Order: sequence, then C-alpha cells, then structure tokens
Amino acid sequence: MKAAKPTAAVRRRAVQINDELARLYPDAHCALHHANALQLLVATILSAQCTDVRVNIVTPALFKRFPDAQSFADADIAELERLIQSTGFFRNKAKNIQACCRTLVEKHGGDVPRTMEELVPLAGVGRKTANVILGNAFDVPGIPVDTHVGRLSLRMGLTKHADPVKVEHDLMALIPQEEWTDFGHRMIFHGRQVCHSRKPKCAECVLNAICPKIGVG
Repeated sequence: MKAAKPTAAVRRRAVQINDELARLYPDAHCALHHANALQLLVATILSAQCTDVRVNIVTPALFKRFPDAQSFADADIAELERLIQSTGFFRNKAKNIQACCRTLVEKHGGDVPRTMEELVPLAGVGRKTANVILGNAFDVPGIPVDTHVGRLSLRMGLTKHADPVKVEHDLMALIPQEEWTDFGHRMIFHGRQVCHSRKPKCAECVLNAICPKIGVG
C-alpha cells in the first residue's frame, strides 16, 4: 500500500512533532515487561483491551509456568485461561496464544520469526503487534498504530485516515525509518499522559502551537 505524498506543510509539522516528542520523552520505551521475543509476543496479545500495567502484573507467573512456545502449545487451556483471566477477553486470548505458539513450534522451531510476512499470519497477531515485536525484540523499525497513535496522528494532521494500516503508511512517509519505533513509543507516552481521548490537555501540551487539533473540542 502506497500512501499519498504528504504536503510540504505536513512534512514540516511532522519534523517539529517528532523533535518535540523526542525532547519530551527521551527515554520512551515499550512498557510491557519482557525478557525475550516470545514473552513480548504473548504480552502484546494480552494487552488488547487491557492496560500494560495489568499485563505486567499477570505475566511473571505466566512466564514462569510457561517458559517457552512448546509449553504454551501443550498447556491445559483452562489453566492458561485462569492465569490470564484478569486481562479480559481471556478465553479468546488463551486460544490465540496457544494457536500462535503451536504454529511457532510447527513452523518456526519454537522461535518467534523476524519478518512482518511471517508474524502477521500468527493467531492474535496483526500489523500493530508485529511492529511491536520487530521494533522492540529485533531492532527492525516499525510504527505500531494503537489507539493512541491513531488518535494523535489524526489530531495532529499527520493522516486523514482512521484505518490503522493507512495511518501506519502515512507516518512511514513522514518519519525517518530509523526513528519509527521510538516515534511510536513517544506518541503512546504522549497519548497516555497529555493527549487524552476525551479531555486532551492542549493548554499544557508542548505541541499546542503547531497542532491543528483536528476533532478536539
């Protein structure tokens, strides 16, 4: 999918936004605790419709009980559901985690693959989750478009789309590739701390002077 060529004004704004967010959040990072790619994959699946804080409470016991893809693949589904119940939608998440890990065992030797093309077909994995894995586990640049990144990109006039894949490609055309992963983290931090969904703190936002605030108010 090829994004429409951005205007010079949008390009300038994107540079300013990226620079300001880099200064504001120099230590922005993935908030999901993980020790390896598999743990990050499972944690990201659990994070759907759930806070990272809650996921981080659940995963230590989960990863101790199921340390690798084979153990998740062989897990008793009722036990897996019980361990992740507090993350919400636990039956569907347990089903996806187990199916995903069975595919990892059957097709990838139990390892998490390192390409978008191999990640997206896995159960419970879309482009957002794949970009999280690629950027944070394998240092392959990617922009994960979650609700925060999508909302902020619209408000800031960096995209005209609501579809996450279209937003991702619009941002890829505006942000230097080597900064894609960090830009995603910064946007998520800003969405959580300042640019809230219902009551954004525009008056105290460092981007107030350059943000068109599309859809705000």
